[in-house]
Amino acid sequence: MKRQTGIWIDTSKAIIVTLEGNKDEKISEIDSDVENRVYHDKEGDKGTFSGVHHGNNETKFENRKKEQMDFFIKEVLAYVKGADELFVFGPAEAKIRLEQKIQDEKLFANKLKAVETADKMTVNEIVAKVKKFYIS
Repeated sequence: MKRQTGIWIDTSKAIIVTLEGNKDEKISEIDSDVENRVYHDKEGDKGTFSGVHHGNNETKFENRKKEQMDFFIKEVLAYVKGADELFVFGPAEAKIRLEQKIQDEKLFANKLKAVETADKMTVNEIVAKVKKFYIS
């Protein structure tokens, strides 16, 4: 019996729908800790100066956001490691980063069936999309 998995992902969360044979779908949600604000309460907005070098808080933020996104993607992949087939969809860049990580991981070789762009969706819409993808 194949374990077919659909992942809707953006920077705030991942919704994972798992289908196994004729059983009902299993729906899980993984929340992300990826920050989406550039300026924080504990940081100034002018950066720092060290001689001719200017350290920008935006650069620190982007580096921190990248690390947080990498951790989030690893967490999602750890959750779906038992899947036989993967279908990834969602808005923006999170699905692209997940696709790249799946292709880099030997554990997921040939499991990725498709990557599609999709807007914000309700849980019911996500489940319907995953079922339609695997039934078609």
